[in-house]
Amino acid sequence: MKRFKTVPEYLEAHAEWRSVLDRLRTVVAESELVETVKWGAPCYTFQGKNLIGLAAFKDFVSIWFHQGALLRDERGVLVNAQEGRTKALRQWRIRTEDEIDEGLLRSYVEESIENQRQGREIKADRNKPLQIPDELAVVLAENEDLRERFEAFSPGKRRAFAEHVAEAKREETRKKRLEKILPMILAGQGLHDKYR
Repeated sequence: MKRFKTVPEYLEAHAEWRSVLDRLRTVVAESELVETVKWGAPCYTFQGKNLIGLAAFKDFVSIWFHQGALLRDERGVLVNAQEGRTKALRQWRIRTEDEIDEGLLRSYVEESIENQRQGREIKADRNKPLQIPDELAVVLAENEDLRERFEAFSPGKRRAFAEHVAEAKREETRKKRLEKILPMILAGQGLHDKYR
């Protein structure tokens, strides 16, 4: 996936969704939020916190609310894109420009800002136990240097490596993922460091 450095660059690359993205961007720009690019896509911050993101996919455009679970979603337009994985993040999937309710969107943007002002947030569970998949456990047991470097990572980075391997459904994919992360571990590079 290409990582864009500017919002205009992102918009140009998604011409099929340009009218939807432009309209969403216009509504969000009316607020106090600061436009930036994070993870290669448009992101909107307030007081240094990520509040909203835009992303174009094959079948829809998504407007992400990083603390969306706190929003009063009386019309039920927000969904959890990763049920069981994300506690706070919610998205509104838009397939046509006609689906954009600007009034509702403005109210969600303003409510997100007000929640941030009040310090309301759902924090990620950082204390869940680390479950290392068998494939990774075997390699760590066989290679002391690899194990020491793995254990030197923060719990979150160790969890990211473990989950990356464990989430693959096929054995072949798990092996490929393991091959990918071993040099990263030895180099002291976290799985997601290049995106930070």
